[in-house]
Amino acid sequence: MKLTHQQRIELHGFNNLTKSLSFNMYDICYTKTKEEREAYIEYIDEQYNADRLTKILTHVSDIIGAHVLNVAKQDYVPQGASVTVLVSEGPVVEVPNESFAESPGPLPDNVVLQLDKSHITVHTYPEYHPDEGISTFRADIDVSTCGEISPLKALNYLIRSFDTDIMTIDYRVRGFTRDKSGHKLFIDHDISSIQNYIPDDVKNLYQMFDVNVYQENIFHTKCKLKEFDLNNYLFGYTKDKLSPEEREEITESLSLEMDEIFYGKNIVN
Repeated sequence: MKLTHQQRIELHGFNNLTKSLSFNMYDICYTKTKEEREAYIEYIDEQYNADRLTKILTHVSDIIGAHVLNVAKQDYVPQGASVTVLVSEGPVVEVPNESFAESPGPLPDNVVLQLDKSHITVHTYPEYHPDEGISTFRADIDVSTCGEISPLKALNYLIRSFDTDIMTIDYRVRGFTRDKSGHKLFIDHDISSIQNYIPDDVKNLYQMFDVNVYQENIFHTKCKLKEFDLNNYLFGYTKDKLSPEEREEITESLSLEMDEIFYGKNIVN
């Protein structure tokens, strides 16, 4: 087997590089009445409660080969949840040959990789504005690893664990490690874009753009669904219950909300 550059490097001691993945997802829903808003928030709190989020993060730790040391979780009143998982190095059962390649990360049933000290967190933020008719759910997930394995391997699973209209993904490699000669290494794997780790079938669904700072090993990708089906954004009924004027108005309102989140700024019509 031909070794890659990073596989040929002999390190002096432990790999001290810290690799951090921040994954933000947004779900948007049109909720015209107070009752619809309350029902949507109740649905979100049930769908993404602390117990289910713990299961998701536990699967993430399985993907990257981590051993869970401690779990702290909390459901909040009136809404929202948080989970923090502290993990340490776990046993390596099998490391596939492609573990160093740029490729979409696996689902949790087909790989275990080595990991050293790390943490995984998730926080949820359901919210709505009483006058605008739109409710938004945001989940922030952070996976931070120390050592050879990148948390990007968990990205495929995370994307498939949430129904998301918009994703904002950040990846950064910090610190340095040394090779045998004392030469500092500030990154130990090839990466040109976070998109390298997103499967093609997912990329085909989203409009994507990158803002990368290569010299600082900082990578940023934003994603927004290409196709818009109004039925996916109505809570408790379908668009055939609406007049053509209502459909157009609601579609414009939802599209504006999604654009503002995607571009990170308020847009004046």
